[in-house]
Amino acid sequence: MTLEHAMKTLPMRGFLDIPIPDGIDLVAEINRMRKEKNAIILAHYYQIPEIQDIADFLGDSLQLARAAQNTDADLIVFCGVHFMAEAAKILNPTKKVLLPDLHAGCSLADACSGEGLRALRAQHPGSVVVTYINCDAGTKAESDYIVTSSNAEHVINQIPENQKIIFAPDKNLGAYLSKQTGREMILWDGVCIVHEAFSLERIAQQLMDNPDAKLIAHPESEAPILEMSDFVGSTSRLLDYVEKDEAQSFIVATEEGIIHEMRKRAPEKTLIPAFPQDETCACSECFYMKRNTMEKLYLCLKYEQPEILMDESLRKQALIPVERMLDMSKQIK
Repeated sequence: MTLEHAMKTLPMRGFLDIPIPDGIDLVAEINRMRKEKNAIILAHYYQIPEIQDIADFLGDSLQLARAAQNTDADLIVFCGVHFMAEAAKILNPTKKVLLPDLHAGCSLADACSGEGLRALRAQHPGSVVVTYINCDAGTKAESDYIVTSSNAEHVINQIPENQKIIFAPDKNLGAYLSKQTGREMILWDGVCIVHEAFSLERIAQQLMDNPDAKLIAHPESEAPILEMSDFVGSTSRLLDYVEKDEAQSFIVATEEGIIHEMRKRAPEKTLIPAFPQDETCACSECFYMKRNTMEKLYLCLKYEQPEILMDESLRKQALIPVERMLDMSKQIK
């Protein structure tokens, strides 16, 4: 069996460990291959800096979904986590969608299932299901609306006020949205392991040590963190806030990968990762996001594996709430 054939028959469980020649210029090779193959590299802000810098498009979940929807590339390489690459495939059934490491998962996606949502809906007849995009295709297929942290409030405000809402899977984001919109919601009991890890006590000490700093936080964080924050917003809004606000120092309570882009946009400002509960760590890092490396990106492009595959009936079902989200969010930048 040739190496190329071995890669084409690579099981979806993981990525084959193939040695890379010493001295290879990964950046040059990746740039060459994406041009030859008409490929686009999409990357989330939580990726390692080298991947952020080489990406054709860098964004949050909403921005990446739009980029995936609008691309004319033949090959989509998604440097993020599995549910993001799945969303790209849902929107592009005829394109090949690749993920450098199939083990790049998500604690929120693991915490919820389509079967679980069906059972919860049965307990609350007449409810609509609003699901955070951090979920797999099966969960999306059981949802009425898909949302991101950028557009969730906007979408929820368009749902009739007399309509009962089930929100899944992030209970922290759901509680925050309930407070912001004034809507009562039935919350799925799931959390993001990165945003759940922040320490209120250690951040309070950081604020004491940096009295001029503003605390900014992602709404997946726990309520006490959000309540003490100067600003709460999605990934893209946190970036905009740091860039435009007059403050010169910020304590950032979200995944530390975002700080790379913040430093590029506001190099004169001081950016301090918020401390997690683990006192041996100085920042909260998503190990799933960091599974993607330049080496894996190179192999992914070279052998066009691992590929995201999906049952067509499931894809069509999941597409309905995803397209509904994009249509309801056209006004959001």
